[in-house]
This record gives sequence, structure tokens and C-alpha cells, in this order.
Amino acid sequence: MIILLGTGHVFDLSSAVREMLEEEQPDVVGVELDRQRYNALMMKQQDQESYKMLQKDVPTIYKLLARFQDSMAHEYGVEAGDEMLAAISYAQSHQVPLRFIDMNAQKLFSKMLRSMSLREKIRLFFSGFAGFFISKKKVERELKNIEDTFESYLEQIGKKFPTIKRVLIDDRNAFMVKQLMTAQAQYGKVAAVVGDGHVPGLSTLLNNQGLEVKTIRLSALRAHTSSPKDTSTASFSIGYKPLE
Repeated sequence: MIILLGTGHVFDLSSAVREMLEEEQPDVVGVELDRQRYNALMMKQQDQESYKMLQKDVPTIYKLLARFQDSMAHEYGVEAGDEMLAAISYAQSHQVPLRFIDMNAQKLFSKMLRSMSLREKIRLFFSGFAGFFISKKKVERELKNIEDTFESYLEQIGKKFPTIKRVLIDDRNAFMVKQLMTAQAQYGKVAAVVGDGHVPGLSTLLNNQGLEVKTIRLSALRAHTSSPKDTSTASFSIGYKPLE
């Protein structure tokens, strides 16, 4: 079985992710990260100065989108990526194999930018800039609209940003499916923490391969109530050394 936990990088989902993993007891945990992003995420937690130096070399639009994620995460009282840290912490504390199932982000963005038309680049830049002025209330409203009409939302992205949909959604879904199938064949029960927008596409592709899939969507994770005795927080003890 493959369990897909649909998350959002800006929400407080750490406790819910850990509790779901405790309930499911997977044989392997997958996270929507590549090795470089894992290293950057750990560095951000433990060495802010080195992280800032590392950020100087990433594409401008990548920085812009990352800053939007960070600013919106602070609106929810968390750090962007805390849900990934929760999954990593679970895997380490339970001595469960951890797999990075996503494509290299910097290479992906470079490929995307090379493929985009000038018009699409301009739209993307101003969309990213406008993101800094989006309120928490509007995010909540948009999330509800997207959940109710997800296929229509994807279609709109495809029309406005065809390269983004192809590279950042379709290509990544195909890549992650291969990683999940390999992990399932090697270990058995897989739990993968991925962005909620990838869940419909991943589940369809996996079902087409005849695999059993269970989905836990973002709305369910956000509605998940921790038990009164739960004392978990967004701070984790994670053994870290840079991965090559």
C-alpha cells in the first residue's frame, strides 16, 4: 500500500503528520524533497548564516517563491517545511528508511525557466511578487475553492502557465510515482508526505499501475485534532549530516 499525506508547506501540520504516521506505521517514509533541499532545510534550522550564503546562488524566481512561503508560514506561526521535518523526525526516531522522492529543485527551475516564453516569465514574476500581499484570510478562501474545483484549477494553471504545469506538476508527478513504486517494491507499506496539489495526480498514476493507494488530504490533516496528552511541537531532534 502507498499512503499519500497531502500537506501545505505554510500550515501547522507537524503534530498531525506525526500522528498519522504513528497510526499507519509505514515500512518506509517518503518526503517531497531532493537531497539538496533536505540539506538546505536542515541548514536553515541549524546554521542561518550558511543558509543565507547558499541562497545567493539560487534563481531569483525561486527565491521570490521561497520568501512568499516563509512569510505566509509565519502567518500560521510555523516555519515553511516543518511538516517535512516532522516526517524526517518520525523516520529517524522509529528507525524507518527515509526516501527523497522529488526531482532536484534547482535543476527543475532552471529547466522550467529555459522552456518558458517571455510572457509566461513576466506573469510568473508578477504572480510571485503579488503573493507577498495575499492575506491569510484570502489563502483560506482560495484553498476552499481549490478543493471544491481542483480539476478546473489545474486547467486554469495549464492555460496561464503551461510550462509550470508540465514541469512542476506533471513531470514531477511522473518522477515521484517511479520513486514510490520502487520504495513499495523494496519495503512494502509506504507513507509519502507531499504537497496536497500532487495527491490527485499521484493517486491516479499509481492506481493506473494497479497499486493500492490511500489518500489523506490537506483538509483532513488540518481538521485533525491532537489528543490532549500530545506534547509534540514544531521542534525536533534530528540527526543531520549533509547528504551528497
